Amino acid sequence: MPTLPLHGKSALVTGGARRIGHEIALALAKAGADVAITYRTSRPQATQTASEIEALGFRALAVECDVRSEASVRSAIAATTARFGRLDLLINNAAVFESAALDHISLEQWDTVFETNTRGPFLVAREAIEHLRAAHGRIINIGSLGGIRAWAGHAHYCASKAALHMLTQAMAKSFAPEVSVNCIAPGWIDLDEHPGDDARHFAAKTPMQRNGTAEDVAQAVLFFATGPSFITGQVLAVDGGLGI
Repeated sequence: MPTLPLHGKSALVTGGARRIGHEIALALAKAGADVAITYRTSRPQATQTASEIEALGFRALAVECDVRSEASVRSAIAATTARFGRLDLLINNAAVFESAALDHISLEQWDTVFETNTRGPFLVAREAIEHLRAAHGRIINIGSLGGIRAWAGHAHYCASKAALHMLTQAMAKSFAPEVSVNCIAPGWIDLDEHPGDDARHFAAKTPMQRNGTAEDVAQAVLFFATGPSFITGQVLAVDGGLGI
C-alpha cells in the first residue's frame, strides 16, 4: 500500500468537534495524520470526533480551548505537542457567524466576532509557530467568501474574515521560509440535512448549480496540507463559482 501523504505528521484543528471542523479533522486522519481538536462548548461531539479518528488507526486528542484566551491557547498547544511530540499542521477553523443589520451591531457584538475570527487565529499561530518552524509545517486558515464579497447583513463577520485573509498574507511573509500559510474561503456550505429557501436560492445562483459541502472544504485543506510548500499567501475560494 502507498504511504499516506500525512503519515507521521500531526495536526491541530481549532473548532474541530463538529460541522466543517469535524470533516477537516477526519480528512486529515484519513490522510495519515494524528489529530488534535479544540472545542469550547461541544465536549460530547469532541469526544465522538476523537473516537472516530482513533477508529481510523491514528492518535487523537480533544482539548478544551477558548481561542480568545491567551492562557487557554497556550495550554492547548502545550497539550498537543506533549501528546504528539511535534506539530506539523495548524488549521484555524474556530469561528462565530452572526447576522445583524450594520446600523444595529453593538460594540459587544463587533468585538465578539473579531475576538474569535481574527484574534483567535493570530493567538493560536503565535503560540504554535515555534513548533511549526521546527517541523517546516503549514498553517491553513479558514476564511470566507464573505471576506471577499460584502454581505450587507453580516458586516462584522465579513470584516473579520477579510482581516483574516490579510493576516494570512502577513503570516506567509513573516513565517517564511520554514512555514507556508494559506487560507480557504468557503462560499455557501450546506450543513443542514434539510436546506431551506436561502440554501436553494444560493445553489441556483452558483455556476456549479449546488452549494458546497463540508467535504469540499476538507479536500481544499488537504490540497494545502499535502501540496507544494512553495504555495503560500494564497486565499482559495471554495464556492462553486458563486463569487465570480
